Amino acid sequence: MAASDKRSLRRIFGSVGFWVFVLGMGLAFYAGRTASPVWYVQRASLGDSIANPAQAVSPDDSLLWEFGGQSLEAVPIDEPEYVRVEQGEGSVEYFSLTPLDHWGYWSFLPAVMAVALCFITREPITALTGGILAGALLMGNYDITEGVLIPALATKSGVGILILYLWFLGGVMGIWSRNGAALAFAELVTRRFVRGPVSARFVAWFLGVLFFQGGTLSTVLVGTTVRPVADKEKISHEELSYIVDSTASPIAVLLPFNAWPLYVQGFIYLSGVGFLATEADRINFFMTSIPLSFYAILAVLFTLLLCFDKLPFLGSSMKAAIRRSRETGELDRPDAQPMLAKELETSDVPEGYRPSVWEFFIPLGLIVGVAVGTHVWLGSPQVRWAFGIALLVAFFLTLARGMSLEQAVGGVTEGLKGVVYGSVVLLLAIVIGSISQEAGGGVYLMDLFAGSLPYWVLPVLFQVLTMFIAFSTGTSFGTFAVSLPLVMPLAWATAIGAGLEHPQLFLTICFAAVINGSVYGDQCSPISDTTVLSSMATGCDLMDHVKTQIAPASVAAALAAIGWTIAVFFTA
Repeated sequence: MAASDKRSLRRIFGSVGFWVFVLGMGLAFYAGRTASPVWYVQRASLGDSIANPAQAVSPDDSLLWEFGGQSLEAVPIDEPEYVRVEQGEGSVEYFSLTPLDHWGYWSFLPAVMAVALCFITREPITALTGGILAGALLMGNYDITEGVLIPALATKSGVGILILYLWFLGGVMGIWSRNGAALAFAELVTRRFVRGPVSARFVAWFLGVLFFQGGTLSTVLVGTTVRPVADKEKISHEELSYIVDSTASPIAVLLPFNAWPLYVQGFIYLSGVGFLATEADRINFFMTSIPLSFYAILAVLFTLLLCFDKLPFLGSSMKAAIRRSRETGELDRPDAQPMLAKELETSDVPEGYRPSVWEFFIPLGLIVGVAVGTHVWLGSPQVRWAFGIALLVAFFLTLARGMSLEQAVGGVTEGLKGVVYGSVVLLLAIVIGSISQEAGGGVYLMDLFAGSLPYWVLPVLFQVLTMFIAFSTGTSFGTFAVSLPLVMPLAWATAIGAGLEHPQLFLTICFAAVINGSVYGDQCSPISDTTVLSSMATGCDLMDHVKTQIAPASVAAALAAIGWTIAVFFTA
């Protein structure tokens, strides 16, 4: 064996990441062979009507009714059941009973494995793969390809990732790189509005607020739009990705003219609680929680302070990134692995082609216009339509202005190549999120803490639990679905049992803590799609983004916890 091969083997076997991987696989295999899932029967009221009343049974005929809210070693059936309860005077109430399983503390092994390897190796594909393998071994699913990867990826979400982030996003960025539109925009903004790093960062913050749909639309649109300008002003990619990420989901909470209230309201119905009786009531309840969304408010405020160099809670990693970029012009750490290929960080305009800023503004206007327009007319922003139309228009506009078909297609091809790495990470993040939810970590936490607790403890407890769940699974929406049906009844029962003078305010505080805790966990998780997208759109190393963002975000979360604890005492 050659000396270089021996050194490579010693480097592999001597690394901390390798032994963490081996230990994780061993623990997952052991747990999968020795541990059995615990079932928790979640009971949720559906009000006085359901889509198909004929499928509901009486409590006497139900196989799960007597086990509602209990933990069991086994359940009679593992499918959801609907129960019709007579309330007297001809009124009825319907309930859903859903058996949810978890593996106790072992449920967190896939997520812990992925997150630990992310921080140790700083290589997301290896880390996410490790978490996926640990989850498969835990649940005894040894056919990784057919039993884990394909079911998770062969979904609307998985296909949507390929279409939007690999084809459409890559195509648009490739065209902008080839026709020089992004560079032309950067030069225009620099000449007219930007006078240095402060104004460049403020443009990023303002666009994040402007594109208040949150999530995918905001991160992709703001990141790709501002990056050329920020690069010219020597703004580190860590700074930019923090601004992009912190003005995505937090803004969607504070300016919820999007799909968030419609999605969340379905999880917050409480039997006998009049102010949550109808869909309109529940959406209004979401709106009333906005002033109590302390974390979201602070997250947006902190990024604004960062724009003006006034944020005192930067953390050493962010300070080092800012100092590096300003003094050396290096936008990334020397050993960084940016989520965006180098080919898309510069323009490759064919000789004789004259770039026009309109080739940037027209596709950008279509992205925003189609997304917002479909939200208004259809009730949900069609982001794929927006980027697909923008790509077609950008492509044919480039042809109309004189670029050859071969050169334009070459730009699209280079764009696709540039986002392959980020798309793979995003797809693996979907898989690990699916496995983490299937393992039941969120169900285990709620089952563990669903006992009798002092009322003033609940908001911060809910915040911490949802932060952990969202960080472990990489999804705020998934955390809403797991936690709200369990948290809301517990919070209301606690408020009534404690005889609080303002139980509705207490419930609103607890609800805000859940929403904001989920947003924090999703925002800071290295396996979250918005974290990956923020890194991809700004050309930042994923783990550099995570490490620099987590310090100011955690300060905001701590201050929010103090605010909710103080607010709770006004409910007594």
